Amino acid sequence: MSRTDEVYKPALAGKKLPVLTLDNKWYRLFTQTGTTGEIKELEERLNDLLKRQGKLNTESKEIRKLKAKLMDEIVSLMPEEGKEQDTQSIKKQEQNQKLIKECNEKLDAYQDELLDLPKEIDEVNYELMLRTMELCYQQIKFNTQEIDEISDWINNVRIELKKNVIRKQEIEIHNQNLYSYMHDIFGADVIEIFDMAYNPEERKVKRSMPKGEIGKDGGNE
Repeated sequence: MSRTDEVYKPALAGKKLPVLTLDNKWYRLFTQTGTTGEIKELEERLNDLLKRQGKLNTESKEIRKLKAKLMDEIVSLMPEEGKEQDTQSIKKQEQNQKLIKECNEKLDAYQDELLDLPKEIDEVNYELMLRTMELCYQQIKFNTQEIDEISDWINNVRIELKKNVIRKQEIEIHNQNLYSYMHDIFGADVIEIFDMAYNPEERKVKRSMPKGEIGKDGGNE
């Protein structure tokens, strides 16, 4: 018994598992995970067992029908009371009895196999379930690691974004103060003469305007 069996088999005792290869949702799992050679092999084994079970059940029904027909023929060939049975009828009855014996032998063999098949199907289906769960949880683990990495990246970017927003605001205030001091010291006339390339208030307004709107009033940065 593998370590996986040791962990899960006692907990799953008495639980009825669906036959996986009969469930379309099981096949859809592998659109998310891909599959493995081991899972494909188990899938094929399980399907072969199910086909064998279906074939035996179908053939058993046909054999029972044939047996019933043969027995009816034997009854119909029995002579009336007080009459002797003709040779042909005797031969036909003997042939039918032989065929009935063969039918019984086949039914007994089929019945023995049909009694064993459910256990085999459950064992392969259980193994297929374990391998499927392992694959799915490996994918979930991988996805979770990637989610955590992306979350860390988002958190770091968010922190940097907050820092940069604060830094941007501080620089804007610094420029506004600088421009204000220059304006107070040198006066509006001197500032206009130098045609300052950067006007904090004007730049802020222009940055908030759609690109197509900038320049409509004739202003330039």
